Amino acid sequence: MGAYKYIEELYKKKQSDLMRFLFRVRCWQFRQLASVHRASRPTRPDKARRLGYKAKQGICIYRTRVKRGGRKRPVSKGICYGKPKTAGVNELKFQRSIQSVAEERVGRACGGLAS
Repeated sequence: MGAYKYIEELYKKKQSDLMRFLFRVRCWQFRQLASVHRASRPTRPDKARRLGYKAKQGICIYRTRVKRGGRKRPVSKGICYGKPKTAGVNELKFQRSIQSVAEERVGRACGGLAS
């Protein structure tokens, strides 16, 4: 079993002691960093290579923080005027994916990078 296959098998067992410890430590480490920062290497090299990553010049990885969960309508005291259909405050779904939001934020922070 090669190194990438070994890492892949580890990630299949996320409840194992090793992975729980790794996630806990990484979570703490990522919280100490800036919300948008450059990562020296991918967190998951096996997955990154499957998605086309190569460790060579001209390819860089940025990590960014994005809030998860639903979107709350920004209205004062929860009062939405108009028809009842538009009266919702809490159960709204953001129309763009978390990945697209993350890519936009990195693009804004690193304007000189070519896509």
